[in-house]
Amino acid sequence: MAVRAAFENSSEVGVYAKLTNAYALVAIGGSENFYSVFEAELADHIPVIHASIGGTRIIGRVSVGNRKGLLVPTITTDQELQHLRNALPDSVKIQRVEERLSALGNCIACNDYVALVHTDLDRQTEEILQDTLDVEVFRATIAGNVLVGSYCAITNLGGLVHARTSVEDMEELSQLLQIPLTAGTINRGSDVIGAGVVANDWAAFCGMDTTATELGVVERIFKLSGATQEPSKVMGDLTLRSSLIDTLT
Repeated sequence: MAVRAAFENSSEVGVYAKLTNAYALVAIGGSENFYSVFEAELADHIPVIHASIGGTRIIGRVSVGNRKGLLVPTITTDQELQHLRNALPDSVKIQRVEERLSALGNCIACNDYVALVHTDLDRQTEEILQDTLDVEVFRATIAGNVLVGSYCAITNLGGLVHARTSVEDMEELSQLLQIPLTAGTINRGSDVIGAGVVANDWAAFCGMDTTATELGVVERIFKLSGATQEPSKVMGDLTLRSSLIDTLT
């Protein structure tokens, strides 16, 4: 199911956490309340790893991963890398990447099979991404934004994208990713989906500001808590759609 959480009064949970089907990373120095929300949902299934990257806590924005691997930027210290290696499941490969666009989480969105990447991402990084995470890579934009990792959140079951993504773009992306997509907002009208929500195939965590309507859309599109309504119906429900983007118009 989808759960609300906050990291030190910030609703940007996607900035301070990274969630996959094999592990969860959470930033060090948060409140016990933040960790307990994650551990209550996940600890029985996957490790919840407390970590920092390059001495920062914005681990969700600088790293990218799925159940097969994790990519971290060059600012990651040897000690941090070793800690992650020790804590991650043995099947997960970890790789440090030398990339000019070092906020990897903002520039790449991926699930276990496919990755959308920033149009200017280095070719070498693209190859490392394919090898380490074992994904097919597509260069794309979302609603004209190159920071694909910031403006969408995807799992193997569905994806939430920027509220102003056109229907044509959404259909094209949906075919590339082979999952249903819906446009929406998070944290009471925020377009920055990647910063406001983290999700895997059975759980999602949203910021405390997320409205009940937004939470309902997250549960439906990621197929959580037995939500049965089809994403296409969510798209077609004009009242729901207008309530999602009324703050933007």
